[in-house]
Amino acid sequence: MHITSRAWKYGDNINTDVIFPGKYTYTVTERAEIARHALEDLDPTFAANAQPGDVIVGGRNFGCGSSREQAATCLVYNGVGAVVAASFSRIFYRNALNNGLLAIACPAAAEAIQPGEMVTVDTERHVIRCAGGEFVFPPLSASVMGIVQAGGLVAYVKRKLAAA
Repeated sequence: MHITSRAWKYGDNINTDVIFPGKYTYTVTERAEIARHALEDLDPTFAANAQPGDVIVGGRNFGCGSSREQAATCLVYNGVGAVVAASFSRIFYRNALNNGLLAIACPAAAEAIQPGEMVTVDTERHVIRCAGGEFVFPPLSASVMGIVQAGGLVAYVKRKLAAA
């Protein structure tokens, strides 16, 4: 997988309430409307201006807070290509992968990437490139990459069962 797109950079401890506001959890169910509320309490310009493939960059503990799955799905529905962060909360990380959102922990890249710059994420070479350099991240397992490429865990399992 190879993504080259613009970076949206945020800080440390970006919680699920600012990724997807809790007030919409049980009232908003349509994909397009969920997408419209992505990051609205952190960056009101994001949902209207995000382009398919854009990369979100976060600091430490990205996705902390509740286990709200919409925090990952609103980014998927906006076409986010990847989230690169110094670190992730465990639940957000799993929700991201389960919904087909590539999440990569690479502290050096997260620090170096500047808002709005072009970033390349190359999962085959395990490298993130930006104006500040080239940063290696640990390889993702074949099953994790399979889940992301299938568009999420449910699609991945269905594909595996159909092939069996």
